[in-house]
Amino acid sequence: MATLKLYRHPLSGNAHRVEFFISILGLRADYIDVDLMQGEQRKADFLQKNIFGQVPVLVDGDKTIADSNAILVYLASQYDYDHIWLPIEPAKAAEVQRFLSLAQGPVMQGPANARLVTLFGAALDHQRAIETAHKLFNTLEEHLADRLWLAVDHPTLADIANYTYIAHAPEGNVSLQNYPNIRAWLNRVEALSGFVPMQRCEIGLAA
Repeated sequence: MATLKLYRHPLSGNAHRVEFFISILGLRADYIDVDLMQGEQRKADFLQKNIFGQVPVLVDGDKTIADSNAILVYLASQYDYDHIWLPIEPAKAAEVQRFLSLAQGPVMQGPANARLVTLFGAALDHQRAIETAHKLFNTLEEHLADRLWLAVDHPTLADIANYTYIAHAPEGNVSLQNYPNIRAWLNRVEALSGFVPMQRCEIGLAA
């Protein structure tokens, strides 16, 4: 198998979820940093890889896949031969998909957007993002009261996709102090074989 190429930014949670899963699967990959601050993602050569000008982008031989969730699904479908991370049983697959949607919906609108404000000065409503994050966390705290993992009874793409921006919520001034079940879940994710942390950034400093 040829070495994968992942176009990323080291402080992108969307890129990190893919790096994390590549590591879990034990795959080889070259990591190519895209300078988002200098607008490299808007240049013609990168737009040929992703018309929306966003990281991450995965290149696997002659295949180019953009969007973090799409990449996760591709990697699981292509390389997870035991169907652990993306179950094929319809109800379980649907439950994983529900949490992939959560990762690109409320998680992005809440903790991810709050972090964009504090770290990168994004012109977003910080207070609204914080409120969205806490509303989400209250729901997840209850959801995790009687279960170890988000979707089914073992770790799946649901956990990989949602981990990073929730773990890094404090960088957006969203405290996890009142959510012991969420913190316990984060610890379980971090204990998975192949876990790799995302680089942390001091609050108030841009990358």
